[in-house]
Amino acid sequence: MPVTDDQVATLRALLSDDMDRYRQLFSGLDRDEARKGYSALVTAGFAEAVERRFGTGYRGGDIVEFVASVRSRSDQVAAELDPDVAERVIRVVLEDAPVDDLSRDAITGAQLLLLIGLIADAQLDGGGLAQFLAEARKLADQLMS
Repeated sequence: MPVTDDQVATLRALLSDDMDRYRQLFSGLDRDEARKGYSALVTAGFAEAVERRFGTGYRGGDIVEFVASVRSRSDQVAAELDPDVAERVIRVVLEDAPVDDLSRDAITGAQLLLLIGLIADAQLDGGGLAQFLAEARKLADQLMS
């Protein structure tokens, strides 16, 4: 089953910092579909955003600095985002590093918090966010097929 428009709209609301709309849309998602489609969309969006941010010319310190920056943005994020897990989920995109010992919830939670930080730093306008989400949706659909 491909990613739905509702799943894309939910992630768009989150990445646009429209938390009321995000909560409303997220609560309306079908749980079984969201476990697959929305999770795949988050994973694909995360991978796309990491590639855009770090590309091939990154240094290990760039990852550490980015994670520290995201964690410093709020006490809640600092409490929820384990720096080791965060660095590892970024490295899995860039280096195909192993994360087999991490739970799916830990990976998805870190991806989501980091994705929010990556998109905030990218300062995408409405059109840029729409293009980003279209690319993430395409990749998510490929991951699910």
